[in-house]
Amino acid sequence: MLNGPQLLQITEASVPEHRERLYPPTVTLSMFMKQNLQADRSCQRAVNAWAAQRAAEGLSVQSIRTGAYCQARQRLPLQMVTALTRQTGRLLSTQAQRGWRWRGRAVKLADGTGISMPDTPENQACYPQPSTQAEGVGFPLARLVGILCLSTGAVLQAAMGAHAGKGSSELELFRSVMDALSAGDVLLADALYCNYFMIATLQAAGVDVLFEQHGARITDFRRGQALGARDHRVQWMRPARPAWMSLQQYQTFPKELTVREVKVGGQILVTTMLDARAVRKGELSALYARRWHVELDIRNLKTTLGMDVLRCLTPQMVEKELWVYLLAYNVIRLLMAKAARNAGVHPRELSFKHTVQMWSEWTSTTLRQSPMRRTEFFRLIAQLIVGNRAGRLEPRARKRRPKPYQWLKVPREKARRQIRRHGYLPNPST
Repeated sequence: MLNGPQLLQITEASVPEHRERLYPPTVTLSMFMKQNLQADRSCQRAVNAWAAQRAAEGLSVQSIRTGAYCQARQRLPLQMVTALTRQTGRLLSTQAQRGWRWRGRAVKLADGTGISMPDTPENQACYPQPSTQAEGVGFPLARLVGILCLSTGAVLQAAMGAHAGKGSSELELFRSVMDALSAGDVLLADALYCNYFMIATLQAAGVDVLFEQHGARITDFRRGQALGARDHRVQWMRPARPAWMSLQQYQTFPKELTVREVKVGGQILVTTMLDARAVRKGELSALYARRWHVELDIRNLKTTLGMDVLRCLTPQMVEKELWVYLLAYNVIRLLMAKAARNAGVHPRELSFKHTVQMWSEWTSTTLRQSPMRRTEFFRLIAQLIVGNRAGRLEPRARKRRPKPYQWLKVPREKARRQIRRHGYLPNPST
């Protein structure tokens, strides 16, 4: 797919000058993506699969040591991976069929999440562990903010930063990726994004918003212009200048902002779609309910693909690994979009995990070589339709108890010294 007509130009433009090695950039990227899509994500397994493929094609296999592959991953340009990720996202979003959109408009989703990684001095320096964790027993933690396409689930843009500290809040990271939004888009996000300056910025860019009301703001439906039961237009006055904003920036914002507030099912929504006749409040409620897809997309990235805990040992490789995950995720979404188009269904009706499983099994056989078999591949992807689970409610709790091991509360090396000196401590549960 990366060498296909739609992505070949981006791929070739991003490939740096290089000697003919065992692992050229395109081969390395392909192996890196496949490595992240497998249950066993070790470098040894990636090299073993590459060696088996070369042997099946009648090519020589000199060595299955991982050193050359790991060096090739380090040489892989980050710019190449990010450019391909953004291009695949744009490709999916712009080519989405009209029936996949909301009222013919592109709807984007925004949200943030946390990403863990190995506890190395380099990672700790760039992505410090939470202050609530004792030194030596915590793990570096990064914050990831992304903008996704509601129609196809594709990642359009993303930003990564430390989980705490100046310039690393979710809203600050979101401001750095707002170029993924275009005039005419609709943005869905949770209550964190519902503030005066964010709405004013997006409205000035021609982007409509639909957010849940922030808990710190009091909504009084007796004020403003009534549009219906629990539905009105109201003016928000410009708040005091926040500490992070310069006076020059502050003066560019209007002194008041007109928004529409509606209450549906005990939930207050805020939007810049002000015409109650054009968009009924029931439609707003139904659209905002689809914001939950971003939570499912993050689950697919972190749980299905395993991006919850990254494996690289330096910040540079951690960032590269993250973007390879996003690129692999987008390529899976490309497969789903093609299967949905062929079957005449919506991409959101297809199972992401099923597609990953089908891809994994398909690429392990020689069936992928035949064009007729590829048609069968897309038919099988579209055959499994996910259930309609609107309003699903599940407790955030685990039923299966963890194994009764003690918590590691001191640095590992100190714990080893204590074991050598005093032996293992008795298990408190026995």
